Amino acid sequence: MLKELLDEKAALFNQAEFIEQDPISLPHQFSQLQDIEIIGFWVAMLSWGRRTMIINSGKKLIELMDGAPHDFIVNHEEKDREKFLSFKHRTFQPLDTLYFLEFLQQYYKKNTSLETAFSQHISKEDTTIENALIGFHDLFFSLPDAPQRTKKHIATPKRKSTCKRLCMFLRWMVRQDDKGVDFGLWNQLSPSQLLMPLDVHVDRIGRRYNLIQRKQTDWKTTLELTENLRSFDANDPVKYDFALFGIGVLEKDTFG
Repeated sequence: MLKELLDEKAALFNQAEFIEQDPISLPHQFSQLQDIEIIGFWVAMLSWGRRTMIINSGKKLIELMDGAPHDFIVNHEEKDREKFLSFKHRTFQPLDTLYFLEFLQQYYKKNTSLETAFSQHISKEDTTIENALIGFHDLFFSLPDAPQRTKKHIATPKRKSTCKRLCMFLRWMVRQDDKGVDFGLWNQLSPSQLLMPLDVHVDRIGRRYNLIQRKQTDWKTTLELTENLRSFDANDPVKYDFALFGIGVLEKDTFG
């Protein structure tokens, strides 16, 4: 049965030894909640292309933040942003970097955890994180003069995006198990509300196993795939990300 296959593959790939070659390795370098959040969020937003490129960009960010992301974000001054003007990752340009720094600084000066930026928009009655993603996007771009171009780096269901990178980040922060991969540091969101990070690998393998019928790949596809996986585990449907992504990434080492 498909459930047995996916359970087997999820257990195979949800192991600490796979961390080193994955972008999640970067937030794993830290122990403080805020450091994990900041690097986890930023690296997740950069996660498309070859994994080695993503990891190298994340390492550069950590270096630019003097190895202490939260302390830098909260306490840096305007002149300290100059060194970020050379930071680029594919279509992520210095203007995007400067706005990320501005939002994160203003946010963390008023809030303890990035979790609130998502959880304040969702209730226990919500079956998925859809409202959390919409609310976070609107909050992120609520500052004056938010660059229009930067919006392509933070997805929202309103634009029918799969929201793959945000779904992946929330998986990292919310899922709880004893495998040592996902952090499980946030408790205002439930693992049952999480949605599958739908990248090219997961999409391809999901279709191979008839978990996706929708012809196009968009927000409704994310909902369809996750709903089908809920029939296997209603409390933790996105654990199957390890299975579908793991199978797919063995065929091609890129993030979609």
